[in-house]
Amino acid sequence: MAASLKYTKEPHKETYSEIIDVRSSREFAEDRIPGAINLPVLNDAERAEVGTIYKQFSPFQARKIGAAIVSKNISKHLKEHFANKEKNYQPLIYCWRGGQRSASLAMVLSQIGWRVTLLEGGYKTYRNYVRQQLDLLPRQLNYKILCGLTGSGKTHILRKMHQRGFQVLDLEALANHRGSLLGQKWLGESGCQPAQKFFESQLLQVLQKFNPDQTVWVESESTKIGEIHLPHSLWEKMKQSSCVEIRLPLDARVEFLLREYPHLINNPDILKTKLEKLKYRCGWTKISQWYRMIDNQDWELFVKDMLEYHYDPTYGKSMQVNFARIEEVVSFADLSDSNINSWLDSLCFYNSCVNSVSGGDIINTYAQKSGL
Repeated sequence: MAASLKYTKEPHKETYSEIIDVRSSREFAEDRIPGAINLPVLNDAERAEVGTIYKQFSPFQARKIGAAIVSKNISKHLKEHFANKEKNYQPLIYCWRGGQRSASLAMVLSQIGWRVTLLEGGYKTYRNYVRQQLDLLPRQLNYKILCGLTGSGKTHILRKMHQRGFQVLDLEALANHRGSLLGQKWLGESGCQPAQKFFESQLLQVLQKFNPDQTVWVESESTKIGEIHLPHSLWEKMKQSSCVEIRLPLDARVEFLLREYPHLINNPDILKTKLEKLKYRCGWTKISQWYRMIDNQDWELFVKDMLEYHYDPTYGKSMQVNFARIEEVVSFADLSDSNINSWLDSLCFYNSCVNSVSGGDIINTYAQKSGL
């Protein structure tokens, strides 16, 4: 017996067996509801073909051709993805605007007898939700900014904090970028950054898990990480927050950076290409000096000179403008686990620890309430 279709604009208030995005793979890659799977009823090429016919020839002809392609793809999904679904299967389905693509699959599944919910307004409804939440939620959290010159191990320390149960917002991990000229991750590390919209979806996923009564630790980033922009509400709240500055001797910073960036040492030609972007700020004379250090494999000298000539002055100016509210300075001789753990022990003691924070898996509200 066929089941009636349900419609919702607030899917986070319901529970679903699965969230299905029927848009093309390109649309899905740009952004989607976290936890959703992609079952396109029109792939990228098919969508382009139908759209061209619709605009240039005949909407009626386009609908006929589109219906045939959609039927073929739905048949494939039925044989492969839905073949083993039980009678109590209850999916949420969405497309771009909640139109024909999602309705086509939903109608077939409901005729089988499954209880299907359609996201009214489609992905655009979800996207509006993300934008609204990212305007409101960052203002409701309390942050503490971990500051320090380049090579001070801020990201390294934050990850240690996360392991100990502190609430940590790792923006560089979400943006898949280390936050500087040389910060793009290597190809072997999935070097591509996410699309801006998907970054925002992932960011909301993390923020929604935080306890607003406890501090969120975050690194002193700029408003832009690689090609990713931070939401204005988050950036403004970060600038208003108190800071803890990590200080590390220059030699220890050099040693840490050489361990963190071995791919640049192993690919000097690519490193030189990246340095060319500093020509207008540093001049060719200085860049030529760095090139000679690279050619001579004087890596410690190169990193030290980069820090003293470029990174430290640049970071210092940024700190004065954006993160000047230093409430504590923590000096380490090096970034050994014992030094970091000793400081974290003192933080736990001072704050009566943070044992109510799990530091475990973080699940977006949409996916969490869908049982994913």
